[in-house]
Amino acid sequence: MAETVLTHSGQSPARLEGWRGIAADWASDQRAFKNVSWGKAMMWIFLLSDTFIFSCFLLSYMTARMSTTVPWPNPSEVFALNIGGHHIPLILIAIMTFVLISSSGTMAMAVNFGYRKDRVRTAILMLVTAAFGATFVGMQAFEWTKLIMEGVRPWGNPWGAAQFGSSFFMITGFHGTHVTIGVIFLIAIARKVWRGDFDVERRGFFTSRKGYYEIVEITGLYWHFVDLVWVFIFALFYLW
Repeated sequence: MAETVLTHSGQSPARLEGWRGIAADWASDQRAFKNVSWGKAMMWIFLLSDTFIFSCFLLSYMTARMSTTVPWPNPSEVFALNIGGHHIPLILIAIMTFVLISSSGTMAMAVNFGYRKDRVRTAILMLVTAAFGATFVGMQAFEWTKLIMEGVRPWGNPWGAAQFGSSFFMITGFHGTHVTIGVIFLIAIARKVWRGDFDVERRGFFTSRKGYYEIVEITGLYWHFVDLVWVFIFALFYLW
């Protein structure tokens, strides 16, 4: 980045290079954020704040796991399922991860068709994304039910360190809440897209100016963030 500066004569422009140019470019929101909509900027700010919260949760989990003197439960055993007489480790978690990552692909295609103003395909792909999200939440509910029946509680578990239960319910529950909110939002926006609210500028919540589908992209930003957070949860909680 570089900033153009006029000399005293007003005729010989000079350029600020390097870090001075970067600082000059970002010193005024008229340059740095002039082409960014209010909704998109607010979503980025929200996602940044949410990143700090998830980071605190994951750092707390890692601190608890490394500091406890009691053996930590083996995730490959705790999250295994018996299918057809075979003990398969992490099979449910692998399917959940595949479903959620696949939903990022359908969401990206929905955004693409949204900017092409293809409301039918946009709405269908958003509903498919919501279905993937609902499937993920359903499998997470099954996972919670299974572990609760096996004796896992926020204050203890039958396999070792008591912090395991509190860490599991806190981290996966907070993420699952985000996915659930995302599913509701996806369905609401898909309904508005399907009805053509953005084509006729029908009054209501989240309806922007006529022919403008930016809310689909804003929804996509949230959904991709939720998917990205799950990658870190999967790596640190289930694979470590």
